[in-house]
Amino acid sequence: MYRFLWLLLFMIGSSLSKGYSQQENDWLLSMLREKASPQLKEILSKPDEYRVQVVYTQIDRDKRNKPHFTSYKLTPVDHYFYPASTVKLPTALLALEKLHQLNVKGLNMYSSMLTDSGFSRQLKISQDLSSDSKKPSVAHYLKKIFIVSDNDAYNRLYEFNGQQFLNERLWALGFKNTRITHRFQYPLTEEENRHTNPIRFYNADQLVYEQKGEYSNVKFNYPNSILVGEKHMDNDDKLWDGPMDFSRKNNFPLTEQQDMLRRVLFPESVPRHKRFKLKEEDYALLYKYMSMHPAESDYPKYDPKEFFESYAKFFFYRAGKQKKPDYIKIFNKAGWSHGFLTDNAYIIDLKNNVEFLVSATIYVNSDGVINDNKYEYEEKGYPFFKEVGEILYHHELARKRYHDPDLKRFE
Repeated sequence: MYRFLWLLLFMIGSSLSKGYSQQENDWLLSMLREKASPQLKEILSKPDEYRVQVVYTQIDRDKRNKPHFTSYKLTPVDHYFYPASTVKLPTALLALEKLHQLNVKGLNMYSSMLTDSGFSRQLKISQDLSSDSKKPSVAHYLKKIFIVSDNDAYNRLYEFNGQQFLNERLWALGFKNTRITHRFQYPLTEEENRHTNPIRFYNADQLVYEQKGEYSNVKFNYPNSILVGEKHMDNDDKLWDGPMDFSRKNNFPLTEQQDMLRRVLFPESVPRHKRFKLKEEDYALLYKYMSMHPAESDYPKYDPKEFFESYAKFFFYRAGKQKKPDYIKIFNKAGWSHGFLTDNAYIIDLKNNVEFLVSATIYVNSDGVINDNKYEYEEKGYPFFKEVGEILYHHELARKRYHDPDLKRFE
């Protein structure tokens, strides 16, 4: 009898450690369909059209408050989708890590970061009027990245990291399929994205560190082609027949997104060599900004009409620009571009002691034209995240837990 029980537990544990079984995948789809509105049922019934992916992870604490994870996915997970601003998460994490790696006396996340130019189409940045000090810094760029997904802030941290360090460090951490190749907001050639700017860091008027312009020799294992859409607009707004090729654009698979978020929120749950080399003050800053809303920021001061409370919180609240209750906190990084919407989130309910991870992506582009800025984000995309989030949340409210989580770390 004991031998049988031991074997059964071993098989269950082995199954969970290997990933997702078909039975687990079918359960998630069945659970969503059972509670779904007609619109969500239509989306779930057309996985090729909407390119839907979902990874949902239950968290159970033991008596020591140690988290144990059980993950379910909605297939086909890890088919290509354009990750848009979700790549800002690893870029932000590695900027903090690089500051520690440099180990320069006086250099920290609050040092003024002045960006120079040394190659074609590079920008010079010597001030940031949205900050309290009127100077840019890694900490201020992080704040803008997580609160409103600021593209300029991402570009500056991409340049500080350098394309080669950024990718090789992620691969060394085990994110083998993640690829970050380019800046945002303005089109640059592959060669221009390999070149990154000279940067100087100051404390007051004292120069504490200078980084010369760098060139990336990293070799990307590009796929032959990733074709999306039926037509596409180029950067000059010229319409072309045929799909857009995403093979040389950024890639950040959904399972790797959630794995990365888990390592940030629960670093002690992975071996030391898989953790980001961050300090307690880094985690405190990340948790603060990842859960912050635009109205909570004085520097920058955001226009609430444009940057409403749920601006970057897709699950539950972005549809209808809803406000959330104070006892719900969402730590996330979302992205939206080219008809793709993605959100990678850890959601906690401090009143009911509920916590779970959910990451999802959807493609909503009924006319099939890429880059024309005509997508069904409001009509189908954000309502998808609202409904999936609510279904999973109510499932979590009803799910039995043997030990309530101690969530003080995230308050």
